[in-house]
Amino acid sequence: MRLESPKVTLDKSTEDTFNFLSDIKNFKSLMPENISKFEVLGEDKFLFALKGMPEIILKKKESTPNSQIVLGAAGGKIDFSLIANITQVDANKSEVQLVFEGEFNAMMAMMIKGPINKFIETLATNMPNAINTVA
Repeated sequence: MRLESPKVTLDKSTEDTFNFLSDIKNFKSLMPENISKFEVLGEDKFLFALKGMPEIILKKKESTPNSQIVLGAAGGKIDFSLIANITQVDANKSEVQLVFEGEFNAMMAMMIKGPINKFIETLATNMPNAINTVA
């Protein structure tokens, strides 16, 4: 299963955007309003839970400076990746698209597709405000 968020344009360079997304503490500011828990578990790992959903631990798996960050499930029953693709629009503008990839059986995919799509859409939508507040 592959889901993509809408692309969002940020008034930041690819480097600033990459640095923002590399600091996992910043993901708290991207979370939806129905978040019930957010905890930084280390330099490259955080736990979050949305109301009515199980806790999920995400760990930074890999990164390509100024263009991509890959977060993956750290433990738990489902294996998936959340990928942030960063592209340069011009010197002080960048575009980000979040991609969710995971292998799920048909039943599971049907159940989680809507909530996951809404989740990555919310992360992307919150990004312009969050990055301007931090930087």
